[in-house]
Amino acid sequence: MPGPTPPIRSTPANPAEFPTLVLVGHGMVGQRFLEALADRGATERARVVVLCEEPRPAYDRVRLTSYFSGTSPEELSLAEPDFMARHGIELHLGDPAESVDREARTVTSRAGQVFAYDTLVLATGSYPFVPPVPGKDAAGCFVYRTIEDLLAIEEYAKARAATGAVVGGGLLGLEAAGALKDLGLDTHIVEFAPRLMPVQVDEGGGAALLRTIEGMGLTVHTGVGTQEVVSGDCGAVTGMKLSDGSALATDLVVFSAGVRPRDQLARDCGLEVGERGGVAVDERCATTDPAVYAIGECALAADGRVYGLVAPGYEMAETAADAIAERLAASADPGAPGNSGRAPSVFQGADTSTKLKLLGVDVASFGDAHGAAPGCLDVVYSDSRSGVYKKLVVGPDGALLGGVLVGDAEAYGMLRPLTGSVPPVAPEQLVLPAGLGAPAALGPSALPDEAVVCNCHNVTKGTIRAAVTDRSCATVPAVKKCTKAGTGCGSCVKVLTSLVNEELEASGVSVDKGLCGCFAQTRAELYEIVRVRGLTGYARVLDEHGREAARGGDGCEVCKPAVASIIASLAPTLGASGYVLDGEQASLQDTNDHFLANLQRNGSYSVVPRVPGGEITPEKLIVIGEVARDFGLYTKITGGQRIDLFGARVDQLPLIWARLVDAGFESGHAYGKALRTVKSCVGRTWCRYGVQDSVRMAIGLELRYRGLRSPHKLKSAVSGCARECAEARGKDFGVIATSSGWNLYVGGNGGADPRHADLLAQDLDDEELVRLIDRFLMFYIRTADRLERTSAWLERIEGGLDHVREVVVEDSLGLCAELERLMADHVAHYRDEWAATLEDPDRLRRFVSFVNAPGAPDPSVRFVPERDQMKPDLDILAGPALPVRTLEGNPA
Repeated sequence: MPGPTPPIRSTPANPAEFPTLVLVGHGMVGQRFLEALADRGATERARVVVLCEEPRPAYDRVRLTSYFSGTSPEELSLAEPDFMARHGIELHLGDPAESVDREARTVTSRAGQVFAYDTLVLATGSYPFVPPVPGKDAAGCFVYRTIEDLLAIEEYAKARAATGAVVGGGLLGLEAAGALKDLGLDTHIVEFAPRLMPVQVDEGGGAALLRTIEGMGLTVHTGVGTQEVVSGDCGAVTGMKLSDGSALATDLVVFSAGVRPRDQLARDCGLEVGERGGVAVDERCATTDPAVYAIGECALAADGRVYGLVAPGYEMAETAADAIAERLAASADPGAPGNSGRAPSVFQGADTSTKLKLLGVDVASFGDAHGAAPGCLDVVYSDSRSGVYKKLVVGPDGALLGGVLVGDAEAYGMLRPLTGSVPPVAPEQLVLPAGLGAPAALGPSALPDEAVVCNCHNVTKGTIRAAVTDRSCATVPAVKKCTKAGTGCGSCVKVLTSLVNEELEASGVSVDKGLCGCFAQTRAELYEIVRVRGLTGYARVLDEHGREAARGGDGCEVCKPAVASIIASLAPTLGASGYVLDGEQASLQDTNDHFLANLQRNGSYSVVPRVPGGEITPEKLIVIGEVARDFGLYTKITGGQRIDLFGARVDQLPLIWARLVDAGFESGHAYGKALRTVKSCVGRTWCRYGVQDSVRMAIGLELRYRGLRSPHKLKSAVSGCARECAEARGKDFGVIATSSGWNLYVGGNGGADPRHADLLAQDLDDEELVRLIDRFLMFYIRTADRLERTSAWLERIEGGLDHVREVVVEDSLGLCAELERLMADHVAHYRDEWAATLEDPDRLRRFVSFVNAPGAPDPSVRFVPERDQMKPDLDILAGPALPVRTLEGNPA
């Protein structure tokens, strides 16, 4: 283990004149405690010493798994680079406290340093519980707690593992399973309880979570425990024996079976500790020794609980900082009034509500999630097809007591603050997804002032309103800085933004709804300006309609691609070039559009040819296979019934396109905010349940709307019967066959926030169907915000679905003829971007890795073999290890 590093510090000029506060532990709660001390001015009245076991300052442990998706340890850091120096705090990394002498009031570190203290704060956190099973210490066994744990798991997995198993199916267990999956391991989860996340979700939520996770290719074993970890002759893990008598072959084991309070330091120095662990503290987080405090996961709170979540830890940090700051102020000025007349802050317990994204699945629980209250009732919505489960627990008086949300936790930010009150709408409306039943007109305005909006920092709606009205905070960032709301897990930011805007508008303040700092207009307003005035260039749009300060400038990364998309979608009508890389348009595009391909994490690109309706001939399949073989590309079948070819260098793109275009393929526009795919089932041609030819319809729709630029990507599907095998109701526009024709659904999507599409019209013939889709898409393109999916647009637009139906079906605004004309212009002028590039030598010149060496490939784009294909060389991506020097100039 690396030795201690010199302290990061900027100590006061005469530290002997100040009392000394020693903080043991520098995790998330420890850092929050330091921030709270600084906010109260306590760091100006005390010497603060921090002993940290890890070799790095506090980091966001909640986002630990994001390391495997490219987040660096530095990006996870919670402390601003100059925080310690700015507040005169001494931080000793890699040098934890080893013992405490309460009588002498000293702390001895592992390196032998002795620190005298006036106040000691224990923030030692918790340690992973490893079941006492034979073989638990074999090579290949790990815990999942720190960045160093992740680095060790990553190194071992790359060198020696193809299969991994996680012992524990709780919060951290699923995080660990996601990490192993991201590392490319076949992953198993072993959970002793009968369901995943048994503390947070009920049986129905566990079942929904299980189906979704198994659908990702992970294997889950519930209701069984680990009996033994089996190792081979070399001492490395080869498998596990389970309590049901079965065996599991695995090369790597991660123990994530819960945590225990790290209270050994307190035990050794004689502080009172709970029967099941945890340093006993009172309501002000003081231990049985008034000079010693304990906060976070190591503390047994006054209500007899040990809290393993970050939000209660933050509350404890604030409480302890408040108490210590009062003592320091009283010591400096004995005659000063205590606490400025405020009631002392206390910690008597905390809300354990949780919202997380585990393996890409939203999971949330709040209040009495398991319905333990007498006489309570459950209101449940469950959709096993989409993996959505919602349960609200309601009291006999109609009060919302708690709930469980799996697969769709969008409503969490509104439901949790309503806990304990009677919601303003029926609970049934609160669990139904958008598009089913009557909409629940429930917004932040429905919350009482005492409702806690930010659970991490215990910030109420009233506090947020006061920040706007009493402290003149006029933006969301200003309110965040003032109240700390939205600076924790982030789940409350959407509600926070709505509250701030509502309060500003109620105060008569004009809320800037402009697209960005360059334009005061919304995207929809800019669309009308471009269309009516026939503007074909971004510079002219900016100079004539931008904010005064932005005119004559270069614009920004928000408005440039947004205006480029508007011009591209209107190009046939405006008489502009529809090719997005011509002239000024080229400099406005997003990263992927710059090379008409999707940029991957190692600098290579993926190529996705269009396969209309998912129908493809054997000859075309062979061509794709030959192209992938000849260029050494990784192949993957997508969810949109296409084949993705990964690993192309930028200079190879035209060569690959030429082979594909010669075989009759064209761009699939996977790189652009445009139509992606129109999926289909086989329909009545092959399926005995089919009532219409869904493949024919899907091909016709995809060829009609290919290349259509829009505010966000567009996806569609056509199902040949009500069995809905193409999942049309999860698409921006979906078509389901009936015996009388077609039903058209709009505004659906999958992804992080799934939404069922709404029925717009039914029993349409082919011509009626196409006409309504034309109108719907052009009305969406005309009125949506930047990067707004049809689902969010349909919920935001005034009047919602009813208004859209009036406009595109009933022609209430008299726009339909114009919308149809705009679509007809697009269809008539469509040109494949790949083919257009190949025909023009000037356009081809941009496809080089280095402008000054056109024939040289990028040497950093390298690959290694995996499962008979190849993958990016992640070691190359990591880069060389760089030396780090401390403020004293010594190597760290």
